[in-house]
Amino acid sequence: MSKQCYYEVLGLARTASAEEVKGAYRKLAKEHHPDRNPEKNGADHKFKEINEAYEILKDPNRRAAYDRFGHAAFENGAGRGGPQGFDFSASFTDVFDDLFGEMMGGKRGRRHNRGGDLRYNMEITLEEAFRGKTSEIHVPTLVLCEGCGGSGAEVGSKPETCGTCAGHGKVRASQGFFTIERTCPKCRGAGRVVRNPCRDCSGSGHVQKERTLSVDIPAGVEDGNRIRLSGEGQAGMNGGPPGDLYIEIRLKKHDIFERDGDDLHCAVPISFTRAALGGEIEVPTLQGKAAIDIPEGTQAGKQFRLRGKGIKGVRSSYPGDLYCHIAVETPVKLTEHQRKLLKELDESLKKGGAKHSPTEESWADRLRGFFSA
Repeated sequence: MSKQCYYEVLGLARTASAEEVKGAYRKLAKEHHPDRNPEKNGADHKFKEINEAYEILKDPNRRAAYDRFGHAAFENGAGRGGPQGFDFSASFTDVFDDLFGEMMGGKRGRRHNRGGDLRYNMEITLEEAFRGKTSEIHVPTLVLCEGCGGSGAEVGSKPETCGTCAGHGKVRASQGFFTIERTCPKCRGAGRVVRNPCRDCSGSGHVQKERTLSVDIPAGVEDGNRIRLSGEGQAGMNGGPPGDLYIEIRLKKHDIFERDGDDLHCAVPISFTRAALGGEIEVPTLQGKAAIDIPEGTQAGKQFRLRGKGIKGVRSSYPGDLYCHIAVETPVKLTEHQRKLLKELDESLKKGGAKHSPTEESWADRLRGFFSA
């Protein structure tokens, strides 16, 4: 019986990249693994086909030979290290974590485990985000025990080589034609056991401690931005590297401004007489005061744009703008004299009709047309 094309076995095009080959193998190996198909139904044969195809296509030299000569490149032992008699467990090593991690309820243990990452929420003001700042933070984390130097053993004693795994941190068990490797249950992957544990850390090699760190907050940071401090997370286990510390930025609500990316917005209340007569007013910015010239007859909701008065973001070339939204304030708690003056003004304005209130007059015309239709 002729062999099926290795590319077809893995469901790939001949132009597939090395990563695509590996990804297809991972998926198919899990799907057709004999332990997941207890009723067999050809699972053993299919699984061997998948491994054979991957063994050839993962190796650039073998793949080149296959692309040129097909299966003939490996007949009669040609192409040393071809499918005849190759070690399935060797091909299976790079996907061991994915496959057996699911079957056994966890991933393969390692002797040197990287420390965990930490997150620190930092709340800053808009002014601090605008200018940037340097801040000290206090972070509780796991650090190496000074008493035992991280070994976990009491002073004067040393950890011993694990007798179960002979110091490898892993144990092996044969299943059919391949070997399963898992974390040693006695030393939990450390390769060593502590007979006389350190009194300070109870044999863990780590203690909880609060560290003081200096953090540089760059100008222009936004709410939700994260700053990574490499190696400032929890200490690694069994001599592994430490994790990272992530500073997550939170902006406090501002009394005047609202931020939208690099732009700022603020509401500017003015009296209705100022809106009617016009004039210059002062408005706040993060750089200080600025002036706006209010034209005569300015309406509520009018927007004024001050270029470059926003925030220059971390990755921006230019600062954003400040948008001032005019809010015309209606006077309250009027005296009788003020009421009389307003009524006189109202009567005077009505005589002018659309000249003084064009929007209101246009609205009235549209209403009359609506109700007469």
